[in-house]
Amino acid sequence: MRHLIDITDFTVEEIEHVLDLGDKMIADPAAYRECLRGRILATLFFEPSTRTRLSFESAMLSLGGSVLGFSSADSSSTAKGESLMDTIRTVSCYSDIIAMRHPKEGAPMAGSLKSYVPIINAGDGGHNHPTQTLTDLMTIRRQKGRLSNMVVGLCGDLKFGRTVHSLIGAMSRYEGVEFVLISPPELKVPAYITDELKRKEIPFREVETMEEVMPELDILYMTRVQKERFFNEADYIRLKDTYILDPEKLRTAKADLSILHPLPRVNEISTKVDDDPRAVYFDQVRNGRFVRMALIKTLLEWEEMKA
Repeated sequence: MRHLIDITDFTVEEIEHVLDLGDKMIADPAAYRECLRGRILATLFFEPSTRTRLSFESAMLSLGGSVLGFSSADSSSTAKGESLMDTIRTVSCYSDIIAMRHPKEGAPMAGSLKSYVPIINAGDGGHNHPTQTLTDLMTIRRQKGRLSNMVVGLCGDLKFGRTVHSLIGAMSRYEGVEFVLISPPELKVPAYITDELKRKEIPFREVETMEEVMPELDILYMTRVQKERFFNEADYIRLKDTYILDPEKLRTAKADLSILHPLPRVNEISTKVDDDPRAVYFDQVRNGRFVRMALIKTLLEWEEMKA
């Protein structure tokens, strides 16, 4: 059974297949309106979410399917002490595919070992967020026409930013990609990621200010400093305003820079940037529904082919 727990679970060719299908769905959504009628998606969100949960639900409804699930662990039997494994086994009896978010790293992987249906990791702690990565890849490809030969700047919370970890894992498989990692020392990308980049001889730099690298960037991927990942509130307060993107900082940027953000934002991107044509973070939101439509349809088709 195929699951999507980590973006590297899919080959580059499989990622391209999902992106191509997503593009077709954007071009002609009506053609896919009934293709999953009778199928059920379960959304198990043990951690708060707006865009990811609603985009999964919108995606399944847009394909003619149905949705069940919960948006908070408090509204499930886990509040009574039910184990994660028992929850997964139970819900997989009622559904055809599961989208799961959990605050603990590795929880979706553990769940996939007991599930009777495919599981999609909708974010596990500070580890991975592969469907956001598919959304990011679709947005970049639609903006640039490619996923290779570019300089990608990632800025903010690179230590706990699961979207950053997944995106590096995905884009490091494309030729000619260079990463510029912009963060304070306390929020640097984990060593296991930079060690892998070194092993694969993929160029990257670690810097502390966006201004020093802005003119080089083709992509600027902003992230918020995530209060929920900090054990010490004083550290969060000290670091939360480290990077704030405003029109002045964009003065030296390329005319065709693309500015992405997985959202939600707090104040790391000034609202004055929203009207800049280079700001594509709300395009990401729109693309998220279509790429999740494509992913759900693809995983269910793969399951049918096995049968």
